[in-house]
Amino acid sequence: MKVIAFYLPQFHPIPENDTWWGRGFTEWTNVASALPLFRGHYQPRIPADLGFYDLRLDESRIAQAEMAADAGIGAFCYYHYWFNGKLLLERPFNEVLHSGRPGFPFCLCWANENWTRRWDGMDEEILIAQDYDSYDAEQHMDWLTEAFADRRYITVGGRPLFLVYYADHIPEIRDKITRWRRRAAEKGFAGIYLCAVKSHRFALGEAETVALGFDALVDFRPNSRRFPISANYLSRRANKWFNRLISLTPLARVVPRRPIYLRYRYDEFVNGAISEPPPQVRTFPCVFPGWDNSPRRKSGAIIIQNDDAEMFGRWLDHACRSVRENPDDERLVFINAWNEWAEGCHLEPDSRNGRRFLDATRRVLEKHGGER
Repeated sequence: MKVIAFYLPQFHPIPENDTWWGRGFTEWTNVASALPLFRGHYQPRIPADLGFYDLRLDESRIAQAEMAADAGIGAFCYYHYWFNGKLLLERPFNEVLHSGRPGFPFCLCWANENWTRRWDGMDEEILIAQDYDSYDAEQHMDWLTEAFADRRYITVGGRPLFLVYYADHIPEIRDKITRWRRRAAEKGFAGIYLCAVKSHRFALGEAETVALGFDALVDFRPNSRRFPISANYLSRRANKWFNRLISLTPLARVVPRRPIYLRYRYDEFVNGAISEPPPQVRTFPCVFPGWDNSPRRKSGAIIIQNDDAEMFGRWLDHACRSVRENPDDERLVFINAWNEWAEGCHLEPDSRNGRRFLDATRRVLEKHGGER
């Protein structure tokens, strides 16, 4: 059994974010400035044991790996931002790769989406786009195989594990996969084990995805296509109308806007996932401890607040049991996420829950023989 936690490398400044968001911007900027939207809303989230770390520092990355390993987590899946040869947020992973530290296993997920001004409500303004017309599959694979060759890189059946976040956004994806596999073989690899991430924007069917050349899917959660009905859906609509009406009157300068968000119960997600029928193709489950992207979104946040680590552990236990009949190196479970702080989705300790979610993870994985 190997549990893999998605890992966000956004916690250090880069020149592009300095230009787009202001000098010194990191994910902590959104996290620290968050405000509660309703009574009992847990914001801002303050990191505990690791503090407001900087991922340029070797000691920060080592401390994260030691903490994850102690909880039984087997690897990090680093988000990989590739734009036709240009990389963003690459420094933490590059330093892990080239320094050999920490000695913690890893894999990569190509987060192949456009970067927009979503965080201030302007999704249509693209900061940097994926240009698939100019995409060079061989150039990309040449870079990836440097990581694949590392002894820490996770393999399945001797093939490096590589995830694609928006597989169905890539035109002629079958051709790209063929070229990836051919280039990997030229570099001496037995192949690559390709996973398509089944997220809320994923429009392909399961069998169709495998037919295109993927080996498996990762059932990414939360997935808004499978959300329960929110109890506050009507109040959200009412607030949107109130804000629209106020904006048309002289009161717009003095009357504060009402927050726009949808709030859900975490236990509904757990119970829903546990009751779903098994997938028809190889699919690796994904669980999350909670979700709250209000620090990133001025309007339209999704909030799934959860302080119940035992409920999270119940879901993780079910996910582990669902893959126990797989071949040894395909007993994979994903957690979203290790450190998505601005989406309220992290295992790293905070000032409210401490290590409770890490402890719940450790207890479940001790039962299932997770790697430590």
